[in-house]
Amino acid sequence: MESKSENSKNVEDIFDSSLNIEETHFQDGFKEGFDDGLVSGKQEGSEVGLKVGFEVGEELGFYRGCVDVWNSAIRVDSTCFSSRVQKSIKQMEQLIQKYPIMDPENENVQEIMDSLRLKFRAISATLSMKLEYNGYPKSSEGGGLQSVQAMALVHGEDMTEVACNLLELGRVGADQVHA
Repeated sequence: MESKSENSKNVEDIFDSSLNIEETHFQDGFKEGFDDGLVSGKQEGSEVGLKVGFEVGEELGFYRGCVDVWNSAIRVDSTCFSSRVQKSIKQMEQLIQKYPIMDPENENVQEIMDSLRLKFRAISATLSMKLEYNGYPKSSEGGGLQSVQAMALVHGEDMTEVACNLLELGRVGADQVHA
């Protein structure tokens, strides 16, 4: 037979569990919410990472394309740009190569990108060209630079074909496109 102290102890245990039910449900809900948040947070983080990575790659590609066109023009006519501009183009090319594409946690990522943007603006201003990177074009904009489309095709080491299409003659005239 149970003693009175054991019996009162069992009754207290029953009441304790009833009194702690709110705390138990709170802890269970917190754990469930935390686990769900962890899963959705990883998914959202992955999506944001892909988007930002794509945007960075696109901007680097834009700068690489500009450097390639400028280098092609230099190969065609080594006097088309001043030595100062040619040096800046070379520095910009080195910054692009230095960018740690495979190491996004590198602390220099933002510093290199800021230097690239600054160097690009300096070259564009020196050449009196109104080039700017506007990000990925919206489908309604049609894409590319708003005033000029340029393309360089390298045909071996000694021949480069450069083509420009003026999209808005009012913004950029044929007299502003240098051969």
